[in-house]
Amino acid sequence: MQTKKRKSIAIVGAGAAGLCAAKHMLEAECDVTIFEIGTCIGGMWVYGNDNKLSSAYKTLHINTARDLTAFKDFAFDPSVQPFPDHRDMAAYLQAYAQHFDIARRIRFKTRVTDVRPAVSHSDEHPRWSIETDCGGAEEFDSVIVASGHLSTPDEVPMLRDEFKGEYLHSHDYKDPAQFASKRVCIVGVGNSSCDIASDLCTTAERTVLVGRSTPLIIPKLIFGRPFWDVVKPFYKPWVPQAVRTRAVKFFTWVVHGDMNTLGFAPSAKKVHATSNATIVNHIKYHRVAVKQGIASISGKQITFSDGHAEMFDTLIAATGYALELPFIKPEIVSVENNSLDLYMRIVPPKWRGLYFLGFFNSDSALNWIVEGQIRWIREFELGRAQLPSIGEMREEIAARRAWVQKTFKESARHGIEVEHMPYFGDLRRSMKAAQQRASKPAYDVGIGSDRPLRQAVSLSAAKV
Repeated sequence: MQTKKRKSIAIVGAGAAGLCAAKHMLEAECDVTIFEIGTCIGGMWVYGNDNKLSSAYKTLHINTARDLTAFKDFAFDPSVQPFPDHRDMAAYLQAYAQHFDIARRIRFKTRVTDVRPAVSHSDEHPRWSIETDCGGAEEFDSVIVASGHLSTPDEVPMLRDEFKGEYLHSHDYKDPAQFASKRVCIVGVGNSSCDIASDLCTTAERTVLVGRSTPLIIPKLIFGRPFWDVVKPFYKPWVPQAVRTRAVKFFTWVVHGDMNTLGFAPSAKKVHATSNATIVNHIKYHRVAVKQGIASISGKQITFSDGHAEMFDTLIAATGYALELPFIKPEIVSVENNSLDLYMRIVPPKWRGLYFLGFFNSDSALNWIVEGQIRWIREFELGRAQLPSIGEMREEIAARRAWVQKTFKESARHGIEVEHMPYFGDLRRSMKAAQQRASKPAYDVGIGSDRPLRQAVSLSAAKV
């Protein structure tokens, strides 16, 4: 009797998404190989990671609470603080890899240099070739790209080229000690910028935060409990989105007051939420000054949009990250406007057997959504689901792009935005249709429905 050949799966990256992918594909009895540039498990959560891709800094804590951030079937140790820091996260991911016997599947110090369809590739029988800096090429049935999108700084030329003092991108910020007694200007109003401003303002001579729109700064605690404990009753499928939004804004107002009083420029559209426990107090105490934009830079002098000019020692650009795929040629998958045209944020329409995991910004924990994505992927790899036509996939991509443009402020960071509740609904509906296409009985594969609803208003586990 001939034994059925196990499917071979290559995974690029040994961070949270890559480890989760490996765990679920191993459970599906696939032959899994993970390629990792450095020597560490944990990706961006490894402070000083020798893969040079981590943006973690010394004081970094996760933006989502501990129990929200945990994978479904692997809890944090109860002794871990409610909002884990980078050490806790790295230890957790390393323990996850050991527990599910993933570590031995990782090829460390192996950079993927090229992912391309093999000569024998077809839609019916996908086959992919992977080259690495170790030399040679290997073939796999499928490839899951889990390399992340928060490692290449998105530089603003005016800031980088015209400021003649100390300049750095937030990616390179590590320790607040070196900025003591300096005058520091921080550009951006996301998680990194607010964290950095909070780090520096008590020892720097002057701290200015520049933001072009009013953020929604969600507190981490309310009434001494994680913010989610208070708002979670509103995160049920039958509660209208408008009601959820009002609830989040109301409880944010209870803690932080009116965001419009902080001095940022107003915005007519939604922006990706920020989570921070202290920045509002620092602004109210005048430890951090707020400016709405930069008009010009001359040497070390920065002139703001209100006409006021100041001298600074350091400019920190928390201007986000550029999505890059250096190991995939543009004719296979191209990056346009810092976004990827992927069906359900996962599949390039023209190519079977190639998937992208974790390439989104979201209103919830990255780990939770990644679990939903990999369960969705697994059904196609097991032959229990069939993708729609290329035309139908492109229609879905266009509709999702139009939703982003209509809903969110125009910004590179919003190009891959998802809101977890409607996204999980889309995944479930598309899976039901995919199962019917494959002539398989439709059943729930556990996409966002087999675990308690969690903190929907905090950010992805990434520090953007």
